[in-house]
Amino acid sequence: MNQERMVLCGASAYEQKYYLNEAFGRLPSRIQDELKIMCVLFTEDVGGVLTLVFDEEGRLLLEVTTEEGDFLFDEIGSELKIRQIQREKAELLQALEMYYRVILKGEVSLYDTKAEDR
Repeated sequence: MNQERMVLCGASAYEQKYYLNEAFGRLPSRIQDELKIMCVLFTEDVGGVLTLVFDEEGRLLLEVTTEEGDFLFDEIGSELKIRQIQREKAELLQALEMYYRVILKGEVSLYDTKAEDR
């Protein structure tokens, strides 16, 4: 795995567990709750493991993996559910990308964003 990638959170249907990276512990609790609900419902609906990962450029990716031989995993349902999340949670996902780039990576300063608005 590339050093530049960072896991935000994930859920596993196999272990019935949810994980939130400690680096994001300062997110508002309602955002943390929304992420948990989104991940857990995804894995309950289609199975597998859903991981939200920031790539090298700060984009938030929704990655799905399965255990070998998992015949109960719904591959088509997984793709449809990912698209639904991207559509319905677009504002949340964009805000998380900004949070990651500004707060954790320090790429953009608040002064830079204000200058762009002028």
